[in-house]
Amino acid sequence: MSNIPMTVAGAESLQAELKRLKSEDRPRIIQAIADAREHGDLKENAEYHAAREQQSFCEGRIQEIESKLSNSQVIDVTKIPNNGKVIFGATVTVFNTSSEDEVTYRIVGDDEADIKKNLISVNSPLSRGLIGKEVDDSTIVNTPGGEVEYEIVKVEYL
Repeated sequence: MSNIPMTVAGAESLQAELKRLKSEDRPRIIQAIADAREHGDLKENAEYHAAREQQSFCEGRIQEIESKLSNSQVIDVTKIPNNGKVIFGATVTVFNTSSEDEVTYRIVGDDEADIKKNLISVNSPLSRGLIGKEVDDSTIVNTPGGEVEYEIVKVEYL
């Protein structure tokens, strides 16, 4: 399995979720299963089946997070000297030449991506078009709405 790029914040977020699942959710679900068992017949016990389903989801998520963390390559962009190139973890301000909008994005791992927070996946078309470019470079990105030209205004390693 290949390394999964991840920012420091993304790794910390997954570790916090893993800790919560193991220390809070798992014991709560185990208690819910024990309580449901006390109600008798398990075949027709909806509480028992719901708790078992929650347990299955919880254990699956724990395994998924542990796998991602074990295969992750945590990249701390603040420790890399800023040479002006767009790289994974960089915060990039771009100018859309057609709509004349200026937007700032941060390039992050797939699990961290959230367009509402301007966090875009390293595998998104925009990121792929920006990576390797420098300030004042232009790039054309194929979007669902057609080709869009972006000009890089600023590159920061925050």
